[in-house]
Amino acid sequence: MDFEYFKKLLIERKIQIVENIEIAQNELEDLKNVDINDDGDYASICADNLIDSAIHQQQIKELKEIEEALMKLEHGEYGICEMCGENIKPLRLKVKPYAKYCIICREIIEKENSRR
Repeated sequence: MDFEYFKKLLIERKIQIVENIEIAQNELEDLKNVDINDDGDYASICADNLIDSAIHQQQIKELKEIEEALMKLEHGEYGICEMCGENIKPLRLKVKPYAKYCIICREIIEKENSRR
């Protein structure tokens, strides 16, 4: 497996997420100075904030997973499924370089979560 390739993917995505978070924070600061003229403006701002907050939380989660994957690379544990201990296929890692589980184990986890 080409660990340098995956390290590069992870670092590039980490940089992109950090930039996205900074941009979103700046936009939130700008919203504090916006004049709200009516209920429509207020509703629009609230809806935008709700969407931005959901995106922000998802990006924070992804950033944490990327940092965990980078640590695994440093410790020689990258690309190993946390559930079964088997190697995660390189094609899966190309799609999601911070994947914690192989496809089979991920499906098991998703089925268990859907039952709850």
